[in-house]
Amino acid sequence: MEKWTPRHEAPEPLEGPVVATVTGGTILWFVLFLAQLPFYGWFDDHGHTWWIWTCLAGAGLGLIGIWYVRGRDAAIKRAAAGGTAPDGSVPDAGVRH
Repeated sequence: MEKWTPRHEAPEPLEGPVVATVTGGTILWFVLFLAQLPFYGWFDDHGHTWWIWTCLAGAGLGLIGIWYVRGRDAAIKRAAAGGTAPDGSVPDAGVRH
C-alpha cells in the first residue's frame, strides 16, 4: 500500500469565470435546440427526436446552473469581504456591544 500514498499536497482548486462558462454553455444548448427545431420532421422520421429534447433539457438545466453559480459567486464574495463566515453564519449575529 506504500506506493499509493501521496507524496505531496494536493493543489488548490482552480477558480475561473464559472458564471460566464455556465452561461455560455446554456446559450450553446439553446442555440443547438433552435438550430434543430426546423428539422423536427426529419428527426421524427428517423427516431431521433430525443436529440432536440436533450438540447432543450440542457438549456433548462443550464438556467438552474446559472442561478446556482451566481449565488455561489455572490456568497464567495460576501465571505471574502467579511459579510459572513465561510460556513454561512453571520459573525456576531445578535450580539450587542
